[in-house]
Amino acid sequence: MLQEEPEKEEKEVDSSAEETIEGRAAQAEQYLENWKRAEADLVNFKKKTEQERQGVSTFANAMLVSSLLPILDDMERAFDSLDTNLAGLTWVEGLKLVYRKLVSTLEGQGLSSISTVGERFDPTLHEAVMQAAGEEGVVVGELQKGYRFHDRVIRPAMVKVGNGTPSDADDVEDEG
Repeated sequence: MLQEEPEKEEKEVDSSAEETIEGRAAQAEQYLENWKRAEADLVNFKKKTEQERQGVSTFANAMLVSSLLPILDDMERAFDSLDTNLAGLTWVEGLKLVYRKLVSTLEGQGLSSISTVGERFDPTLHEAVMQAAGEEGVVVGELQKGYRFHDRVIRPAMVKVGNGTPSDADDVEDEG
C-alpha cells in the first residue's frame, strides 16, 4: 500500500503540472490576442490621426484660398473695365502677369473654377440669382465665378437660369 501512495502523488503532481501548463498556455494565448488587438488599435489610431491632420490642413488651405477669391474677382472686373487706351501699357501687362501667376499658383494648390454657361443648373454647384430667357433649367449667364478646392465647392457660381422662353438670339436664328 505504501507503494501505491507515491504513484497517486506522482499522478496528482503530473495532472497539477499539466493544469498549470495549460493554464499558462491559455494565459499566454490571451496575452497574445490582447497584444494583437492593441497593435491594431494603435495602427487605426495613427491612420485616423493622420486623416484628421490632413483634414485640418486642407480646411486651413481652403479658408486661405477662399479669402483670396474676392481679390481675383476684383482683378477680373478691373481688367474687364479697362479703357482701351490703357490696355497696352506695360504696367497693365505687368498686373495681368501677376494675376495669371496668382491663378496658376492657386490652381496648382487645387483650385478650379466651376463651368456655368450652357450647363444644366446644378444646385450643388450653382446659385440661381436670376431667371432669363433661354432653355429651361440651363445656365444662360454667369454673374460671379464659382470655385472648387480639390473636390469641395468653396463658392458656388452665381448664375442666371433659363426660364423656358426663347431668347432674342433664338428668335433671330429662327427667322433667318
